[in-house]
Amino acid sequence: MKVGCIGLGDIAQKAYLPVLGTRPGLELHLQTRTPATLDRVADTLRLPAGHRHTTLDDLIAQDLDAAFVHAPTGAHPEIVSRLLEAGVPTYVDKPLAYRLADSERLVTLAEERGVSLFVGFNRRYAPGYVQCSDHPRELILMQKNRVGLPEEPRTMILDDFIHVVDTLRFLAPGPVDDVTVRARVVGGLLHHVVLQLAGDGFTALGVMNRLSGSAEEILEVSGQDTKRQVVNLAEVIDHKGQPTVRRRGDWVPVARQRGVEQAVFAFLDAVRAGKVLSARDALATHELCERVVREVRRHPGAA
Repeated sequence: MKVGCIGLGDIAQKAYLPVLGTRPGLELHLQTRTPATLDRVADTLRLPAGHRHTTLDDLIAQDLDAAFVHAPTGAHPEIVSRLLEAGVPTYVDKPLAYRLADSERLVTLAEERGVSLFVGFNRRYAPGYVQCSDHPRELILMQKNRVGLPEEPRTMILDDFIHVVDTLRFLAPGPVDDVTVRARVVGGLLHHVVLQLAGDGFTALGVMNRLSGSAEEILEVSGQDTKRQVVNLAEVIDHKGQPTVRRRGDWVPVARQRGVEQAVFAFLDAVRAGKVLSARDALATHELCERVVREVRRHPGAA
């Protein structure tokens, strides 16, 4: 199976290439416009010269079976469009694009061409979060906080808060009929944002504070007098009278703990089976993020 990887930044090197580079049966091809980075990464993976490409045209000419896009978000629309038009099943880091119109166009293009488009919402596959999906979920609370990183609203929401939005959607036990957004914006920079989704019998709260004093990610689902808590995707704590703690095994790879490995395998298995994957549900997350952006920009202090 011939697989291309476009973009060789931190995410590709830390999360994806350790999975793709050790997967049996894959012929891996790398593409970046920076020759020094290309050679350094390809040397690490012991890839021959014919598997190293500095242009997208050259990579597509290799007759790929699938491609992974880890380029900066601003480049996604052009790169993904080229791959889909060439009939290449494509896995792309979230978000599809910064603008909803571009995301909609890519999803429509994939459907018109009958080509798989898969958005890398890895938390849907993270073991701790998957375990929350079979727990009572009358109340869902997710916090994803950072230190000293207030940011322009659209960039922050589409690059980072989108993980919170998608996780709430993934875990919501029924249709959402009420959406509320609160935020603090100072000098055009988003300091914190709170999203509330509600439906019949459940409430889901998503919080991101970019001035929290700590980098952390905590998910809690509760109902029927029980609670399951996942701390930094690694520690699962069940509360029913007395807490019971389950920690990630010492030898569990980070890519597996965070669901990246499972997402990659789900995509590749579908490609091998000839199953066309739709990004329509992922688009719903982008639509909700666009709503959050609009609401945030109504707050005092927004640019």
